[in-house]
Amino acid sequence: MTDTFKALVVNKQADDVSVQVKNLTVDDLPEGEVLIKVHYSGVNYKDSIASIANGNIVKNYPMVPGIDMSGEVVSSEDGRFQPGDHVIATSYEIGVSRYGGYSEFARVPAEYIVALPEGMTTREAMIIGTAGFTAGLSVQRLLENGLDKNNGPVLVTGATGGVGSFAVAILNKLGFEVEASTGKAEEAEYLKELGAARVISREEVYDGEVKQIASQRWAAAVDPVGGEPLASLLTQLKYNGSAAVSGLTAGTKVPTSVMPFILRGINLLGIDSVYCPKPTREKIWLQMATAFKPGDMESFVLKEVTLEELPETLPKLLKGQARGRYLVRIAD
Repeated sequence: MTDTFKALVVNKQADDVSVQVKNLTVDDLPEGEVLIKVHYSGVNYKDSIASIANGNIVKNYPMVPGIDMSGEVVSSEDGRFQPGDHVIATSYEIGVSRYGGYSEFARVPAEYIVALPEGMTTREAMIIGTAGFTAGLSVQRLLENGLDKNNGPVLVTGATGGVGSFAVAILNKLGFEVEASTGKAEEAEYLKELGAARVISREEVYDGEVKQIASQRWAAAVDPVGGEPLASLLTQLKYNGSAAVSGLTAGTKVPTSVMPFILRGINLLGIDSVYCPKPTREKIWLQMATAFKPGDMESFVLKEVTLEELPETLPKLLKGQARGRYLVRIAD
């Protein structure tokens, strides 16, 4: 490898934050058993938060963001990985308290790493990224909690986002009837191409009033939104239905009552992709390479960007301007 390499570095002094591509050396990288030549990363909401002054997510500065990466092992002190192996590393402390994927080379603990499954390329792995992984984990949890194709339609909220888009496609591939909720009416055709049977407005899920109980409508829900919309959809789940919850873009407070739980036996399933145990992580990545893998992976890519384009790309997720995934090409 070269003596120096490029990385996107976020630094903060007082209230001023800089986001710049800089040259680093291997000595600048944190400790870890495995050195990876990074091929691809992606842009997640968490990455955008890491690039602003009041994001309150970065533990120390300077920091290289990028909570996801895929690439090739250059060297390894752990027998599970050998030079030349293709691997995926996502979540844990990556891009938050240790240098992440927006770098031509990264060094991470072996425990963070999953071998790239057969049937998946490093590019596809980062089209999926944490967003697609979270969607896969959400669907798996719903299946484990009894979701069946005969139960009725499944709701996906925030459907044009990374988690939502993949959830629509995965559920459709598995044969479920999907209702996709979005505030972007102009993206209805995109969602139908992914497999949504119907596209509904945000207001059809939450009209501004959370009832204690409402008419039964959905067998289950994949919800990366949270807040009052989550409280509202819980009142509309069918008997023994489940909601897999992974996000908070509509807020952290969920003003619901116990009525849907004690009258309909519904289940609220928390989805954590950050510290997800490694055996589960490996299982979901295998599913994403096989049974859950959408037919047209490129349809999720809104745009492919380089390190140099990231400073202008990261704010777009904070402004709600993203649809699908921004893929970050680190190396050719």
